[in-house]
Amino acid sequence: MKVFTSKLLGFLVFFFFYHCQAFPHYKFVVKEVPYTRLCNTKNILTVNGQFPGPALYVNKGDTIVVDVYNRGKYNITIHWHGVLQPRYPWSDGPEYITQCAIQPGAKFRQKIIFTTEEGTLWWHAHSTWLRATVHGALIIYPKMGTSYPFPKPDAEIPIILGDWWKEDIMELYQILERDGDAIQHNSEAFLINGQPGDLYPCSKPETFRLKVNRGLTYLLRIVNSILVDSLFFSVANHTVTVVGSDGSYLKPFKRSFIFIPAGQTVDVLLEANQSPNHYYMAASVYSTGGIGVFNNSTTTAIIEYNGNYTPSSRPVLPYLPSHSDTAAGLNFTASLRSLADKEHPVDVPMEINTHFLYKKIFCADGKTRTLASVNNISFLNPSIDILQAYYCCIQGVYGTNFPDFPLFVFDFTTEVYPMDWEIPNVGTEVKMLDYNSTVELVFQGTNLLKGSDHPMHLHGYLFYVVGLGMGNFDKDKDPLMYNLLDPPLQNTIHIPKKGWVAIRFKAKNPGVWYMHCHFDKHMVWGMDTVFIVKDGESPEAKMLPPPPDMPPC
Repeated sequence: MKVFTSKLLGFLVFFFFYHCQAFPHYKFVVKEVPYTRLCNTKNILTVNGQFPGPALYVNKGDTIVVDVYNRGKYNITIHWHGVLQPRYPWSDGPEYITQCAIQPGAKFRQKIIFTTEEGTLWWHAHSTWLRATVHGALIIYPKMGTSYPFPKPDAEIPIILGDWWKEDIMELYQILERDGDAIQHNSEAFLINGQPGDLYPCSKPETFRLKVNRGLTYLLRIVNSILVDSLFFSVANHTVTVVGSDGSYLKPFKRSFIFIPAGQTVDVLLEANQSPNHYYMAASVYSTGGIGVFNNSTTTAIIEYNGNYTPSSRPVLPYLPSHSDTAAGLNFTASLRSLADKEHPVDVPMEINTHFLYKKIFCADGKTRTLASVNNISFLNPSIDILQAYYCCIQGVYGTNFPDFPLFVFDFTTEVYPMDWEIPNVGTEVKMLDYNSTVELVFQGTNLLKGSDHPMHLHGYLFYVVGLGMGNFDKDKDPLMYNLLDPPLQNTIHIPKKGWVAIRFKAKNPGVWYMHCHFDKHMVWGMDTVFIVKDGESPEAKMLPPPPDMPPC
C-alpha cells in the first residue's frame, strides 16, 4: 500500500509539472504522401509531409515537447536517437521496449530531455521498418552564452544519408519477420538529403546542391539513417576536419573520407578552398559480405562554388574506399578521440564491477529461417512493453537470465561451428544492472554464415569506446592497450566482422534501455537485448513516473 501511495503521489506531482511547464512545442503529423524517385511514384510515410523529416533545433540542456499524431495506416513510435532522457525512458520510443505503438488515429505527447548532448543527433521511427522514410536531424547548439570548441563555421548544413526502396517497405518487413527472408532484397538507391543524385536514372534535376563561397567554412552535420548499410563519404578535391560524433566533440583531425556506420552521426568542417567549380560529394557502401547481396551504387550531391566561371562538363568523383576495405573503416573509428580538456572532461570508469562479453551471431533455426542472436539468445518482442511490465510489476513478460558471457568460448573467427553451438534460444531475456554499477562490455564479432559487421546502439547512455581490434578478444592482453585517457564518447559503435570493441559506462540512468544492432534486418532477426537499471537510493536516482497519455497496448 505504501509503494502504491508513493507512486500515485509521484504521478500526480509529475502530471502537474508535465502539463503546466512551458517547454518549446512541436507537432509531428505522421501521414502518407506521394514521392517520386527513380522514375516512379509511390506513397511513403512521412512526418509533416517531408522526406527527410523536419530538423529540430535546440540548445544544450533544453527540454522540448513533441506531439505525435498518427494519421497513417500503421502503428508507429518515435525514438530520439542519442538523447539520454535521464530517469525518463517513457519517451524513448522503441516499440515493445518502452512503449506500445501509437495506433492510427491516436496521439502521444513526448517530452525530450536534453542534458550533456551537444552536436548532431537524429530522430526516427522505432517500429517495424518505418524509419526508412520517417527520420530527421536533431541539431543541438551549445548552451546560450557558450560556443563551439572550434572556430564558428560560416554556415551549417544537415546531410542526411538515406536509401530508397522500390518495394513497399512494410511488405518487405513482413516477409523478413515471417520467414527471415528478404536476403536478396536491397534498396535501389542511396540518398543525400532525400535525393539519389545524377548517377541514377530520372534524378539529375533534383540532385542536392550545396552552394558555397570560396574562403568560407561549412559545418556538415552528417547522419546515416540507412536501414541496413554503413557508408564511406567524401568530397572531391577537399579534405574535411572531423570535429564531432554522436552528440559529442572530438579532437579535430583531417581526412579525405569518413566512415559512418548505420545509426551514427559525424560532424565535419568543410573549407571551401579550391578553385571555383562543381565538385561531387559522394557516398558508397561498406560491406564485408555477410548474408546476401548488397547495394553497390554511389549517391552524389554537388558542391557548387558561387562566382563567374565556366564549370567542368561533369564534376569529378571523389576517392572512396572499396566496399570491403575493413582497414579503412577500422582506422577511421580508431582515430576518434574525445577533447578531454577542462571544458569537456572525460570520466572513464576505472574500477569495473560488471563485466560482459557479448558474442553476435547469425544462424538458422533448422527450418531455413535466419535468426540473429547475442550470446545465443535471439530476442523476442513481448506482447506488452517491458517498461510497463517492470514499472507495474507485471509478471511473465520478460526473464532476467540474459547471459553475461557466451555459452561456448572458441575461435570466433572461424566459419564452421558445431551445430549445437549455432542454434540459439528464442526468448525475451533482459540484463538487470544495479544503479551506479560500472560496466565493461566487450562486443565480439563472428564469422558464421560468412559473418557481418554490426553497428551496435545503446539507448539511454553514452559509452566510452576504450578499445577495438581484429580477431578474438584476449582478456589478458587487449586491456593493456585500452585508451583510458581520451576515448570517444558514443551511442553507436561499429563492430567489425571477426573483430571486437570494448566499451565502458556507469549505470546512473535508471530505467529500461534497449541495446540493438542498427542494421534493422539484424534487429528483426533478434540481435538485441535490454538493460534494466534499478533505482538508486536518493530521489534523484529514481525513475520518474509515466506521463498520463502512454499509448495502450
